[in-house]
Amino acid sequence: MSSLDPVHTWVPALFALAAALLIASGTVMRQRASHASGAIRAGWWLGAAVAVCGFASQAVALGLGSILLVQPLVVLAVLFALPMEAWADHRRPLRVEWLWGGVLVACVTVFLSVARPEPSPRRPDNLLVGLTIGVVMIVLLFGCVLGAERCNSHYKALLYGVTAGALFGVSALLVKTVAYQLTHDFWRTFTEPGVYLFAVVSIGAVIAQQRAFGANELQTSFPALTVMELAVSMTLAVLLLGENLSVSAPTALFLGIVLAGMVRAVLELARLAAKRAEESGFEPANLPHPHLPHPHLPHPHLPHPHLPHSQPRCAADEDSAPDPDPAPQRGTAATTGPDGQVSRPRPER
Repeated sequence: MSSLDPVHTWVPALFALAAALLIASGTVMRQRASHASGAIRAGWWLGAAVAVCGFASQAVALGLGSILLVQPLVVLAVLFALPMEAWADHRRPLRVEWLWGGVLVACVTVFLSVARPEPSPRRPDNLLVGLTIGVVMIVLLFGCVLGAERCNSHYKALLYGVTAGALFGVSALLVKTVAYQLTHDFWRTFTEPGVYLFAVVSIGAVIAQQRAFGANELQTSFPALTVMELAVSMTLAVLLLGENLSVSAPTALFLGIVLAGMVRAVLELARLAAKRAEESGFEPANLPHPHLPHPHLPHPHLPHPHLPHSQPRCAADEDSAPDPDPAPQRGTAATTGPDGQVSRPRPER
């Protein structure tokens, strides 16, 4: 098969780019419509519909092309998602964010240009696939899920993001298996365990993703999800599907460095997004924090910014401050004369 065959190169690449854009849009919409308790708002369903279209586009891309071709393009979803979130939060991305975004695009372009991956006709044995999925899910259950329930929101988002990414990476392998069966023996597909394993793994991935989004830290969960999906899917493609790159050892080393740069760019984008979120002090629905003063109202114990001579007041100052209208002393009652003027007699000595 020629590496220039558009059916297995350009067509899946276009579907993968469309999937990255749709997945990023649906991810941001669902995350912003998620409660910390995991409850679902109305906007979540619209984001879910957009994400499903993205997953369908990714499935078509995986059915036509190599995992080593499709997954590096899908990783661009993190580049699309973070600026979308910044726009929704009325923030302007920094130049350094665009710089790392350019590094990410460059790494993906160089990897695909040099590697030129092609799909493999090899399909793994069902028993081997089942054992692999079982080991992955057991490790994720005891290593990530149980740990996430005992951590704060930051590490909860991280661990659930890792879990969802690993499961999505496994589902990419299952999509290849199911697509092969559909095109070669349609009716036998529903008698094989692959399609049912895909359903179970996909549902688990969506649940873990929703739990990660419920922690309200997209800048932590989504990059972790994206990196893990890339790493797991490409590893399984090489080990179980036999996909490989026809390159020399020095070129393979160079591609490893490029992949490391890709991962570094994703993590830097996540770090910068987290830093900007902390500096902006964004609160849901743009409401002031109940324990912080409103930005447009003076704090009761701080000097007003527009009154330079005002000083902080405390209880001791209030006790020692002179009364602006002291009560008259005994024997010095004020009297009003016929002309309306107020006179005060001198106090007795």
